[in-house]
Amino acid sequence: MSALSDAIARSFATGEPERQALSPLRALGRRQLSGFEVLAQSVATTAPAVSMVVLPVTMFTHQMLLSGLITIVVATVVVSLIAVCVSQFTRRMAAAGGLYSFVFQGLGTRAALTAGVAMLTKYVGSAVMTLYHGGQAVIATLGFFGLELREPAERLLVYAGIAIVILACLVRGVRFAALAILAVESCSLLFIVGLMIVTGAGGQHAAVPPSDSAYGPLLMTLAAVFALAGFESATFFGPEAKRPLATVTRTVMLTPMICGALFIFSAWAAWSGRTDTLVNAYLHGTATGVDPAVVIALNLGLGTSWLASAMASSNAASRLLYSMGIERVVPHLFARVHRGYRTPYAALTVIVCAVCLGAAAFGIVGKSTGFGHVQLIARTAVVAAYVLVAVASVRFLSRIGEHTPLVLVAGVAGSAAGGLVLAYMLFVNVAHGFAMVPTVVLTLLLSGSAWQLYLRWRHPASLRSMGVFDTAETDDVLPGAGVFATDAAGNLALTAAGRTPGSR
Repeated sequence: MSALSDAIARSFATGEPERQALSPLRALGRRQLSGFEVLAQSVATTAPAVSMVVLPVTMFTHQMLLSGLITIVVATVVVSLIAVCVSQFTRRMAAAGGLYSFVFQGLGTRAALTAGVAMLTKYVGSAVMTLYHGGQAVIATLGFFGLELREPAERLLVYAGIAIVILACLVRGVRFAALAILAVESCSLLFIVGLMIVTGAGGQHAAVPPSDSAYGPLLMTLAAVFALAGFESATFFGPEAKRPLATVTRTVMLTPMICGALFIFSAWAAWSGRTDTLVNAYLHGTATGVDPAVVIALNLGLGTSWLASAMASSNAASRLLYSMGIERVVPHLFARVHRGYRTPYAALTVIVCAVCLGAAAFGIVGKSTGFGHVQLIARTAVVAAYVLVAVASVRFLSRIGEHTPLVLVAGVAGSAAGGLVLAYMLFVNVAHGFAMVPTVVLTLLLSGSAWQLYLRWRHPASLRSMGVFDTAETDDVLPGAGVFATDAAGNLALTAAGRTPGSR
């Protein structure tokens, strides 16, 4: 208390600074989101209600009931280890660039740009797939009420209308979007869990055509990991959270546990025969004798979960583009923020339009082979990003002298598991003459180097401004409690009293 009293007394004797220190991310509107709103963003990105149906379908398809349950448990543990690695950054900084900014702190420019490409690929790919499925659920529900939409123009109108609603919600404000996502995902979860409990083992047997693939364990692993992917989307909203270092860290750690528990429950339900009716309703509608009310309820539940995930993925991708725009790694246009709502409307518009075009294209021509390619690309990208952030956490803590055995174990285990999955995917694709995964991996490896060379040639200043995160402003600090000095980028930064930026 004496130290606090001295600081308060000193604050009255300290004059106003000549130049105000401002956070580079202040345009977004700092300290808005509560813990529940940040958690809603993170959970919705994973689309747990959808995965609680899709994972049992995958288990039935590859005839992996008990082994599928074990796979989901192992995937939950591995993703939780990745969350431990991510939390080492969220405890120390709030960055709108999320994993992209964190990888920069640990591995530098090239790896950060690679992670940025991977995360954009993952979020845009996920949003395209979830918006497509959400639109299909809307079309199917309308069909139950006698409104058949078969013409391409009619389907395009549905997707355009959904995209406009999503964009309006996201531009309206981050708190409005978070509350909308929370409401939608909560309703969908209640639908799915309630249907599992009510329908139970209803006498039906899941009519799922078995797959003849010899790589069922790999596909099951990818499905489980991708179902949990998205927990890190909360990191993109650190500057907008009320208590970012505590709130975002808590969300990053809790989301894999919450979603993993839901997925383990659904896997147990599949193993015990309690998902057969839901699986039949999902795959065949009323063709197997499922009550039409159950099919309609399932379409509503899955549709809202898919649309909430598309909204959350687009929201996270917009913050990544915004952060890159601030650094001028991408055109500064993406750094534009709505004056009233404090949302990056330019980045949101580009992302949502791209997602709408992709989803509408699949909605008109069908899923075809291209949809599987998008799914595989997104899964490869997110695994690569997780490997990078796991390695970056170990390097980062070693550099600042705060290394712990827990982080070393989490970083080594997480990166090794991700590396093994990527290696196995490469082996399977090369052995069968498929070029998709090798092409994606090679593109990701080269993207960071190519982007870095381009920036060094055309915009060298942007390489010196990377790694932007929310910094303390003059009004955040008790006068006289710290010293604001100019850093290497020419911005005022808070330092310990009597020290200059960069001193140890």
